[in-house]
Amino acid sequence: MLKRKARKILRTIICKIRYSGNDRYCPLCDRHFSRFLAAGVEKRQDAKCPWCGSRERDRLVWLFYQRQIELFKKSLEKPFLHVAPEKMMEEKLRIVLAEKYISADLYDRRADVKMDITHIEYPDKSFSVIYCSHVLEHVQDDLMAMREFKRILDYDGWAVFMVPIAGDTTIEDPAVTDPDERLRLFGQKDHVRIYGLDFKKRLENSGFDVKQIQSKDFLSTNDINLMGITEEAGDIYYCERA
Repeated sequence: MLKRKARKILRTIICKIRYSGNDRYCPLCDRHFSRFLAAGVEKRQDAKCPWCGSRERDRLVWLFYQRQIELFKKSLEKPFLHVAPEKMMEEKLRIVLAEKYISADLYDRRADVKMDITHIEYPDKSFSVIYCSHVLEHVQDDLMAMREFKRILDYDGWAVFMVPIAGDTTIEDPAVTDPDERLRLFGQKDHVRIYGLDFKKRLENSGFDVKQIQSKDFLSTNDINLMGITEEAGDIYYCERA
């Protein structure tokens, strides 16, 4: 407890000294900064919040939940499933959603449940909401995972998927297992594919109605600039059962 408190004090001091200003705003931690930090395998400047660590896509989806869906004003009938939870997002969602929040991961022991998303051990229609960001590009049988997500989603539920997109067509090759070759082909050593714009069609073929949503569809230019939501944030794929 003392170590955690000391780290928080140190972080506060560093942020005040190095990043004091109002040019950037993080909606997750509700703080202003002069700039964001660099982040990513190939470093993207002005990308990560110095306080909570949120990245462009985290801030985008949080604003989507807050402003577009008004998630936090609603009462969910069934749980919200968060796959491979980002720490800062998990902390915020757990506070807001309380017992309706469930985190899941195949390897992370901090998650509420251990879950292989290609074989999900929950009954049909178990969840009101599913959030899965930058996970499917790591999964060999992503189509099976998509069908499993559709199976466990309630009739009036919805899901949000986000993945890195490059080009028009998804590129994948199960025979590629060398990390350096995966980095060259797919952009990261633990990726098994790089999605193209046909990602939407893959979701539709798995049983979803899909809306592809960009930041400009619901945020002002001023908000986009202030919160550092660049093109690196990607698009939100909002899905309901077909």
